[in-house]
Amino acid sequence: MTTSATHSRDRYPAVAILLHWLIGLSILAMIPMGWWMSDAIEQAETQALAYRVFQIHKSVGFLILALTLLRIVWRLTHPVPRLPAQMHGWERFAARATHVAFYALMLGLPLTGWAYVSSGWAVATDTPLSVPTSWFGLFAIPHIGFIEHASEAVRRTIGYMAMGAHSKLAWGAIVLVVLHVGAALKHQFLNRDGVLAHMVPVLPHADVPLAAPPSAKEKWVDGFAGVAFVAIIGLTFAIAAKPAPLAQADAPATVAAAANDTALKAGTASTWTVDQAASSIQFSGTHSGAAFTGKFNSWTAEIHFDPADLAGSTAVVTVETASAQTGDATKDGALKGAEWFNPAQFPTARFEASEFVALGGNRYEARGTLRIKSTSQPVVLPFTFDEASGEANVSGKVSVDRTQLDLGMVSDAAAGWVSKMIDVEIKVRAKKAA
Repeated sequence: MTTSATHSRDRYPAVAILLHWLIGLSILAMIPMGWWMSDAIEQAETQALAYRVFQIHKSVGFLILALTLLRIVWRLTHPVPRLPAQMHGWERFAARATHVAFYALMLGLPLTGWAYVSSGWAVATDTPLSVPTSWFGLFAIPHIGFIEHASEAVRRTIGYMAMGAHSKLAWGAIVLVVLHVGAALKHQFLNRDGVLAHMVPVLPHADVPLAAPPSAKEKWVDGFAGVAFVAIIGLTFAIAAKPAPLAQADAPATVAAAANDTALKAGTASTWTVDQAASSIQFSGTHSGAAFTGKFNSWTAEIHFDPADLAGSTAVVTVETASAQTGDATKDGALKGAEWFNPAQFPTARFEASEFVALGGNRYEARGTLRIKSTSQPVVLPFTFDEASGEANVSGKVSVDRTQLDLGMVSDAAAGWVSKMIDVEIKVRAKKAA
């Protein structure tokens, strides 16, 4: 093989160096993160933190995927520094094949992770668990459609296989990182040929003869070897991780209440107009042992109420379920899912109060029905009512059992993640209609 003249400044351009270190440091952070959260998510005392780390892990994974695609485009359109001519042929082959294997891993790791979360299946517990993905809380990343909408048996199989491949590809990444770092240090301190300076600009460059660029045939061989290495790791453990057939359990009995709104008696009591800016409907509970709060940003209320005419008092509150917001993009995405509020099919929830009872002083009860999706449940809402000069302030709080309202019953029927009881608090300021 012919060699060229010596080059003292032969190195990667700044963009390639930046992408290299951003991807490399991200991968190094991901590996211990993944190990820790896999165990911590099963412990009650660390579950809340592990949930947050899991979301960060997914976000960093998509960052790696995007940077890798950018790096590949850059690599295909820009030449790379040539290797020293003094390297043996097998060393140059190993170096080039290792680089291709890294690219395959940097694509394979986030893609298998994406497939796993898209399956909506928790391998650790062998149960459904649908968790939306948001990129650092800024915007939602959709699941892979053909996986997300597959049958439960198919999603379970994909979940096991994707996680099997994902975890073992992580081990493959560790092996390659060790080999890569070891080879770089060998070239820097034993061979002293300046290879490490290609990616570390502050290091001095050695004036050594450089080998000719690899031929097209050599590039194909190197590429095949690198991709084959990663494919063997991933496919072997994906197949090995395929789960046993899912036991066919009896279909759970479901009792669905009528979804159609029933006619409410006409209210003869005073009509009130709600000041939306000064009113709120909030909800709260716990997730992974940590408290959370949220609110509905869009709702309307038709209120007829008079302490002197409780028999003629009625109230209907209609809530747009898609407006639920907790401040956490992942939770907000989950609430819009099919097993939670499912606003695509059931855009509103409704509370109808048909009976009011005085409890003494400014305290009352509103007795009625809460409908969410196709399930209805009797609810008694204690509240206070204070009126002055035609303006009223109402405050009330009630706890509802989400499992009785068909919320989260696919992934979390046992309330291992989200609390079974959810508190709903209302604060209303209203003005009596003339």
